[in-house]
Amino acid sequence: MPLTVLVGHSSQQGPRPRNEDFAGAVTPEGATLENKGLLAALADGVGGHANGREAAEYTVRGLLTDYYATPETWSIAQSVDTVMGALNRWLMTHARRTREAAGMATTLSALILRGRRWYCAHVGDSRIYLLRDGKLLRLTEDHVWEHPELNNVLRRAVGLDHHFVLDHTEGELEKGDRFLLVSDGVWATLDHNLMLSLLATGEDAEECAAKIALEAIKHGSNDNSSALVLIVNDVPAPKLRDTLEQLRRLPVPPRLKPQQELDGLVVEELLHESRVTLLYRVREKVSKRELVLKTLLPEVSDEDSTRALAHEEWLARRVSARNFPQVVQNSQRSHLYYLMTWHAGSSLKAWLNQGQVFTPTEAADLILRTLQGLAVLHRLGIVHRDIKPDNLHLDSKGQLRILDLGVAASDGLSLSEINNPGTPSYMAPELFEGQPCTEQTDLYAVGVTLYELLTRKYPYGEIEPFQRPKFGDPISPMRYRPDLPGWLEAVILKACARRPQDRFEAAEEFILALERGAARPLAVRRRSPLAERNPRLVLKVICVISIVLNLVLAFALYTR
Repeated sequence: MPLTVLVGHSSQQGPRPRNEDFAGAVTPEGATLENKGLLAALADGVGGHANGREAAEYTVRGLLTDYYATPETWSIAQSVDTVMGALNRWLMTHARRTREAAGMATTLSALILRGRRWYCAHVGDSRIYLLRDGKLLRLTEDHVWEHPELNNVLRRAVGLDHHFVLDHTEGELEKGDRFLLVSDGVWATLDHNLMLSLLATGEDAEECAAKIALEAIKHGSNDNSSALVLIVNDVPAPKLRDTLEQLRRLPVPPRLKPQQELDGLVVEELLHESRVTLLYRVREKVSKRELVLKTLLPEVSDEDSTRALAHEEWLARRVSARNFPQVVQNSQRSHLYYLMTWHAGSSLKAWLNQGQVFTPTEAADLILRTLQGLAVLHRLGIVHRDIKPDNLHLDSKGQLRILDLGVAASDGLSLSEINNPGTPSYMAPELFEGQPCTEQTDLYAVGVTLYELLTRKYPYGEIEPFQRPKFGDPISPMRYRPDLPGWLEAVILKACARRPQDRFEAAEEFILALERGAARPLAVRRRSPLAERNPRLVLKVICVISIVLNLVLAFALYTR
């Protein structure tokens, strides 16, 4: 059963000469409802300004449109913040153009219902309420000045300040829940118990919203009165949203041998065995198509590893680019695994182990294609967290693909038990201090990979697991490859810089540096100042010099 919600809206102008409230909702179906949810929003344009209504309408329409254009892998908070940040900047810019538009701003209360959870995004003094089990709960906070003479003056709103912050809250969704979004013309007029009784009456959302808005006018509201009502009739089964529950019920297949069959698939060979997973090359019995089957080791499978495999499949399905293997649907699946396209070839690590020597041009080209694939991931809000030559595959036709999303994180969410599960030699220095992986740490790993392809070494030496390394300046790759052009050395040193602020900020910036090459070489420091490399030593030297000077001065004063 999909999420089923009734939506109703009513807005009354009241004694005001103009209605500056605006509300709207999008009620999608199918995959869009499952992945992005139902969105409802209400805005109240700041009174006393000619463009209050325009600000409210522009904000609601913009959010309802652009939220659904954000990637499915983004969190709801990231999607809403990104869209609202752009809308806020537009309002601020537009308000500066003419005197009539000065002060153009609006409140915003948005509610998203997705799966079995609700999410609120809010700024200003419009409100969101939840009626559950006979209790009316207020889900938002009013952003007004706490002063007896300034009760209606907003301290936060869309278009009010460049430093724009939304409040975010969320919770579990239950069948029978009733949500109410109202402007201050309603909640400032009707008391809590009256709103509760009006919201609880009847089964029609439109009629319920109309009663609430009209009742506010009858009780003497001196402002526009708007109400948006959502009644939850059905909630869906849990999802990974639902995939996790489905996969938990499936048994892990036993270790498979060549020529064994499973769900219409014939095993050809075991490709790889890690601490947790197994990779097989299999062939569809009917179509003869070769695929890769990924599953768990029978002896180590548990709930956490099951969730991690389901999360990996969920992410992989959303990365539909040629730089990655594609997930293949199997309607006969009776065990815990998922299928990907098979591509004959070898990893870049295998090429290195076979003695392959990459020229600077070849290595730069491979890294350029790696960055193009990584840019796709980052635009989807996914951090790979384990870029290295083992996970870069070059097929027989020369196409490079990024493998293994097993420890990838989407918007900071990962089902891996390890905070930073990458391979130590490719991990950025800040990760050893407990900071989380980011897009920039992925780019650092790409820089180390480029360094290794050219030199078979690492910029800071090989780092063993559980080691606490000390990072100085990276070793110049020209020590091992004197034939490297200076511009490529500069790119590598920037990519592998010890401090995050000295590295590339985005994959596109890294790509641009490689494409420009010698035409516009980067200017980078070959060696950091001593104060950066060893601040403790600098302090010790300063202390010693200070002591010596003090002794000299004391001696000079004593001998006078």
